[in-house]
Amino acid sequence: MTAHRDHPAIVLSRRTAIAATATAALLPRLAGAQPASGETFAAAEQAILAGRVPVSAGILLDTPPLSENGNSVDLTIRIDSPMTVDDHVSSIYVLSEKNPFPRVAAFHIGPRAGRAEVATRIRLAETQSIVVLAETSKGVVHRGTREVIVILGACVDGG
Repeated sequence: MTAHRDHPAIVLSRRTAIAATATAALLPRLAGAQPASGETFAAAEQAILAGRVPVSAGILLDTPPLSENGNSVDLTIRIDSPMTVDDHVSSIYVLSEKNPFPRVAAFHIGPRAGRAEVATRIRLAETQSIVVLAETSKGVVHRGTREVIVILGACVDGG
């Protein structure tokens, strides 16, 4: 743990910093912001790829293959990266094929993170594949997928 230099009483752990980054990425969605009108999974993925062809290696997705409740699905993402100044993972995007909003989360990290790894919980509307895109400082995008069977779905409009 390290103390913040302007406020010695504030102590931040790596886990707290990662959680704060993840929360900051989700705040617009939590505040009710809508993604691009009617954005589909394919459109979200193509926007992130920006014409690049993803490499289908180097990503490990750790999540239970079966989730009883889609409101809270554990997800850990690890990307094989040297995490040097010249070659590191800079962004990790989590997409869902069947959620109403395909962009589930975005994480932005740098070489000082030491390793390209994040852990979070996500909501899934139904059984589907989770897609992770990891962009490196060299402009290469890695792609990984994992099928998750959901018994009780989340993201259902109750109104």
